[in-house]
Amino acid sequence: MEQIASAGKPVQITVIGGYELKGSKGDTPVTFIRAEFNQAVLGDSAKIIVSSEGTAKYNFTSSFEFNPEGGITLDDLAHKPVFLTMTEVLPKEKKQKDEKTLVLGQAVVDLLPLVEGESSFGTIVPLHPVPGSPLEPLQPGVKQCSLEVKVSVAEPLLTAAQISGGNLLKVTLEAAYSVPESFVPAGPVQNYMVGLQVPSTGEKDYPIFFKNGTLKLGGEREPTPRPKKWPIANILAPGANNIPDAFIVGGPYEEEDGELNHPEDREMRIQAECIKKRITWDLESRCYLDPPAVVSFQKRIADCRLWPVEITRVPLVTAPKGKAAKFDKVDDENALSFHGVAYVNMVPLLYPGVKRIRGAFHVYPYLDSTVYEKPASSVKSQSSDTAVEILDATPNYNPEGQQYVEAGTYIVLEIQLNKALVPKRLPEELARRYRVKEMIPPRPPLTRRTGGAQKAVSDYHLQIKNISRAILDEYHSMFGKQVAKLEGDIDSETLEEQKCQLNYELNCSGKYFAFKEQLKHAVVKIVREKYLKTIPFENQEELQTFISELYVFLVDQMHVALNQTMPDDIQGAVPTIHKSSEQLRLFAFEAEVNENFEMAAVYYEERLVREPQNLEHWLDYGAFCLLTEDTIKAQECFRKALSLNQNHIHSLLLCGVLAVLMENYEQAEIFFEDATCLEPTSVVAWTLLGLYYEIQNNDIRMEMAFHEAFKQLQARVLQAQLMQKSTGVVEHIEERVKAESSLGPWGVTSGSSTTASKAEPPPVLFCTVHFLPGIAFYFFMIRYSYSIIIVILLLLNTEHGDTLAWLIWIFENLDLNVIYLGSGAPFSVLDGFLEESSKLQSHSQERIFPGPSQDPAVNPNPSNLFSKEILKRASDASKCLGSSVFLHPTPDRISQIPTTIFMETIRFLMKVNAVQYVHRVLAHELLCPQGGPSCEYYLVLAQTHLLKKDFVKVEECLQQAAQMDYLNPNVWGLKGHLYFLRGDHAEAKACYERTISFVVDASEMHFIFLRLGHIYLEEKEYEKAKKTYLQACKRSPSCLTWLGLGIACYRLEEISEAEDALSEANALNNNNAEVWAYLALVSLKAGRQLEAEQAYKYTMKLKLKDETLIAEIHMLQETVGFGNPSF
Repeated sequence: MEQIASAGKPVQITVIGGYELKGSKGDTPVTFIRAEFNQAVLGDSAKIIVSSEGTAKYNFTSSFEFNPEGGITLDDLAHKPVFLTMTEVLPKEKKQKDEKTLVLGQAVVDLLPLVEGESSFGTIVPLHPVPGSPLEPLQPGVKQCSLEVKVSVAEPLLTAAQISGGNLLKVTLEAAYSVPESFVPAGPVQNYMVGLQVPSTGEKDYPIFFKNGTLKLGGEREPTPRPKKWPIANILAPGANNIPDAFIVGGPYEEEDGELNHPEDREMRIQAECIKKRITWDLESRCYLDPPAVVSFQKRIADCRLWPVEITRVPLVTAPKGKAAKFDKVDDENALSFHGVAYVNMVPLLYPGVKRIRGAFHVYPYLDSTVYEKPASSVKSQSSDTAVEILDATPNYNPEGQQYVEAGTYIVLEIQLNKALVPKRLPEELARRYRVKEMIPPRPPLTRRTGGAQKAVSDYHLQIKNISRAILDEYHSMFGKQVAKLEGDIDSETLEEQKCQLNYELNCSGKYFAFKEQLKHAVVKIVREKYLKTIPFENQEELQTFISELYVFLVDQMHVALNQTMPDDIQGAVPTIHKSSEQLRLFAFEAEVNENFEMAAVYYEERLVREPQNLEHWLDYGAFCLLTEDTIKAQECFRKALSLNQNHIHSLLLCGVLAVLMENYEQAEIFFEDATCLEPTSVVAWTLLGLYYEIQNNDIRMEMAFHEAFKQLQARVLQAQLMQKSTGVVEHIEERVKAESSLGPWGVTSGSSTTASKAEPPPVLFCTVHFLPGIAFYFFMIRYSYSIIIVILLLLNTEHGDTLAWLIWIFENLDLNVIYLGSGAPFSVLDGFLEESSKLQSHSQERIFPGPSQDPAVNPNPSNLFSKEILKRASDASKCLGSSVFLHPTPDRISQIPTTIFMETIRFLMKVNAVQYVHRVLAHELLCPQGGPSCEYYLVLAQTHLLKKDFVKVEECLQQAAQMDYLNPNVWGLKGHLYFLRGDHAEAKACYERTISFVVDASEMHFIFLRLGHIYLEEKEYEKAKKTYLQACKRSPSCLTWLGLGIACYRLEEISEAEDALSEANALNNNNAEVWAYLALVSLKAGRQLEAEQAYKYTMKLKLKDETLIAEIHMLQETVGFGNPSF
């Protein structure tokens, strides 16, 4: 394409240096760079020795002239890169005359920035190895061989007018699918070509031509994303064929702009793109359109709408040996075969803001008459000596092209512009031009008036209250004494007589009419303000209709006002059952597990309406949104929680997790960094920060964050042990002091003749209180000899008040483990315990992480950690010296800590349903030295697969978990859920029964009881079902637990208990159709017609889906003769 610009502008390409270079001979090879452009060699650099670090400084500059008037044009710069070939000069061998060279690799420099108006740019381009080269191929995360290049021109190649009015057109040809069966790889080599033309400023159009398509037999889908390739042949390095940062990403068929984007085409396209033959190109060609060409292009699209894209096959001409094959021109017209054409609808490019169209287009046989009749520009209409001209020689009948139609062939291509042909108005521009407030002139504010419908109704209530009080006063003045004598015991006849006398008195005295006048103004206000009636009625019928409606409203509001003044004691208000926030959370969780996400959302939203300032409610709702994969709403919830408390660590972490999932990495880093700053001891915060750095390929910071997390976990382990020891000792000593207040010096209860060995073991004498300061110093000396010291202390009598203070001081300052033996122990016992503790020192240090665990915060009751051997020896010693009292906890009270930083993070992520993030952390847990495949690891993995309904993988994970910990109730509970969801209720029943038989409960027992009870009901084991649901109702009552209990009781003919349970279920959720159905059955059995009809009405209104239960209700209705109002 010819451009209007000054001729002879040099374009300089400077290779500054190379990095990570290698050679085939030695560590310091001799290399040089050759620059090529447009099939011409621009020059060779000097021969440079590569350093041992793999770097080389070339400082090699080459150039070519940009001359649009017959030389290199903007189109050449747009779609042709500069090739930089690195060659190694091999060392000469003996008797070798000529130098031998070896091509190492090739780099590609895209000159597109020059076409976009830049005058210089620098870049580091990868050096792609040629086949057989010692250079490493490109791999993510590995340092690659590269060249530093700078491209510059003295002045921009485009004028300001060309930059603002011009455009860059990119055409990408992906593939032709479902090609004719006659296309076979065997036989003569064929060149598959596609061509189209775009407008130019001159008389001729500019051709865009794609060639060298690859015929594939199919069998698999083309991968996405995949790189786009240069439309240039004879590139040495395979990797150099790919255009930098340009990929074919594909997309849903429905979002395409082509002909085959309808739902009925989906199946055909899936088969064609996976199974059938196809020809692939994956080429991108670029073309610069100057301002006149842009106008012409826009006009042609408006006039022609359809753009012909031709496809053909040409045999590859075999050239003599030593010459390249030639197929750019074919003199024989008959060499052209399978000539077809696709018509691309270009009209979407004229939509405001549209810069790209992509789609699939049918291929039709090429016929001159058809192409000319189409409202599009024909390729043949232009005279050109290029390869496109070959496509013109076609007879009026095209049997080969007809095969495209029979095979259903279509091509997929993309047309993209740098700027939209029709600009789209920006939203802020619309807002700026059409801001209504600015068009209204300023006016003084109007005075506020109190009125409206609500004010009119409240005035009416006020008048009713005033009139009612006046009538009561009149009644009291007339009959007050009579009522006092009867003491309120008035029969109906007397009351009716009093009413008549009162009416007579009000009418005779004129008070009745005064009351009417007093009420008239309020009624007029209601008519005007509420009903907006200010003009006369058109006919009498309309007036009567309105009066009837007004009368009903006034009577209703009168009752409202009277009830406010004199509440009706006979008919009290219906009590409302207030469901707590915890209950709503449970109901929402039930709905989640049952996949009733709509009902779950209702419960979560009800919690938010009740307590909008409770950030825990927002976090729960956000976790639910993550479960339903509504990341946008989840992000809103977590950010709302963060706005309520900007120092809430969990809100910060969840905002960071959502930012990573939505690929907002800058925001994610801010959230995670803030979390670690606010709570530097948070293991989860540091771990998530490390995972973020891993995504960013920042290995150094990732290791730093993981190291900090591990350090904080270790510190927390030691601190937890300290707290367990200190709290346990102090609590037990205080209890001991209180107990000793009732004992004598030898443990005998004052006033009792019974020895302490029967009621309380006698304490062991050990020393006197006067030795305590010296003992404290001894403890201090021992502190630096042993990491864990076990000491025997004594409390002599309650009269020595400083003993407890000394004990607490020793423990707090010296970090001691203390066992209290009581008074009277020989001092020699201390040495034995200290000797034993020194032997066990190494074991206590090695077992910092005792195994699968829970968070220390879960169990707030700390306790001391003692070796079983020490406890046994202490027990034996005490038996020899007499019975003694030990202050040691039971081992099952000890709360364990997380095994690794990753498992703790996994628990946090699973709690908030961030399953997308869990697999990355599981991989770290698997590779962690302190972690590895554990029972908890396989349980978490099974839960993630269960969410995806991948039952095969769930079963595999649970088998591994059961092999590691066969007595883990969580394993059997999850197995039960697996079989229940599969429909194997017999196996599920066995697993659930085993789970509830363990002494230790599974982490989530609610649904185990619910589903086990459901299975019992199915198998008509109603007694077992009743017991199971009773346990569920006791632990965590909900509508479903009470419903199951009610069903079991009803089937056991325990109607009274069934009604109670079903009533409670209805109170917790009055929208459950099954609850109403069983209430109808209970009411029918009890003979209560009204309740039975009401329950049946709501059963049908809520659309009960259980047809068997509906039939049972109908059968019972026919038996008792009532219950269905439609009879």
